[in-house]
Amino acid sequence: MHDFVYKDDELYCEDAPIARIAEEVGTPFYLYSHNTLKNHFRNFDAAFAAIPHIICFAVKANPNIAILRLFANEGGGADIVSGGELFRALKAGMPPEKIVYAGVGKTEAEIHSALHANILMFNVESTDELIKIDEIAGRIGIKARIALRVNPDVDPKTHPYISTGLKENKFGIPIETALENYQAAMRLSNVEVLGIHKHIGSQLTEVAPFVDALERILLLADDLTKDGINIKYVDVGGGLGITYKDEEPPAPAELANAIVPLIKGRRQGYTLILEPGRVLTGNAGILVTRVLYMKKSGRRNFVITDAGMNDLIRPSLYNAYHNIIPVHKKDAKAIKADIVGPICESGDFLGKDRKISCKQGDLLAVMSAGAYGSSMSSNYNSRPLVVEALVKGKDYFVIRKRQDYTDMLIKEEVPSFLL
Repeated sequence: MHDFVYKDDELYCEDAPIARIAEEVGTPFYLYSHNTLKNHFRNFDAAFAAIPHIICFAVKANPNIAILRLFANEGGGADIVSGGELFRALKAGMPPEKIVYAGVGKTEAEIHSALHANILMFNVESTDELIKIDEIAGRIGIKARIALRVNPDVDPKTHPYISTGLKENKFGIPIETALENYQAAMRLSNVEVLGIHKHIGSQLTEVAPFVDALERILLLADDLTKDGINIKYVDVGGGLGITYKDEEPPAPAELANAIVPLIKGRRQGYTLILEPGRVLTGNAGILVTRVLYMKKSGRRNFVITDAGMNDLIRPSLYNAYHNIIPVHKKDAKAIKADIVGPICESGDFLGKDRKISCKQGDLLAVMSAGAYGSSMSSNYNSRPLVVEALVKGKDYFVIRKRQDYTDMLIKEEVPSFLL
């Protein structure tokens, strides 16, 4: 699953002791395993080897360009949702012909940039967006390749904030009106219909919702074929979950065994597009933090760390669970405590009611933080963004330097009337 293991009661990433990295780069910091990232990608890719496919990593999960470059070197592409993610993907060397662009709020400037970059296709989320893409493509003389993101109204059985495939969600075109939207797209002069797209949510721990949604999409694809609209790409999105605590999500091979037969036997010869994010990077990264203080308030114990909700917001935002373990195993008796950060919010916590053995100055590892950790971090409380480092074997490489206070002020100005 990952390469974070204890050796003689000390936590290592591959063959590098985490405590040594902490002493050299300071805390808090994100740490990723090159071997885990590579193996996760290769396992996912191999699972779908029986059919033509493209693995488009969901950049929003972890947009660091070193990680994007690692996946590009393995033959991967990118699932993007903004102009900034397009910029990162191209800078990382991801080929435009393996980039797909979703998101409900693409701006004119973002559409323009993606057309000039010659990406594989836009995953269009509304009729208005379809018309806008056609308009911009016509203005600059470029044919826009598109798929429609279809909302299949399938319950992904996940947290409501990361569910995207139900009628009440903002994403995609309702499946009931998809055919008429495809017909409208075929009448436009500046778009080329290539695919069909769906994505029902994140952190899915069952295969059934994937199968249900794909079956509905393929029935629509059959109707499109009858209507003379030939689909080349079926984009099934991402969302496969990982183990944070006691979840038992399906392995990529199990997912492939369930959905490959649905694609493989069809005479249309679809190319499958997959958009894994969390499943590739989640368990490949951790957040390392140092205990600042131990505090007792009434019956409650608090372990106060130098990492806070600005560094890892998932526990505060989703009440998400991350296992928290000491970098050095202790013989001392464990206490039950809330592990909290320094942010001036009561919602600033990394874990609640945890049994932990630690003291002031100790290092803790917040596990499974490689997805939606650094990517959702902020400068709240004017705290600099932290270091990110990548381990390969015994060596580590800083892939994002720590911000300093001056970095945070670079784009700010005081108007002359205040001077």
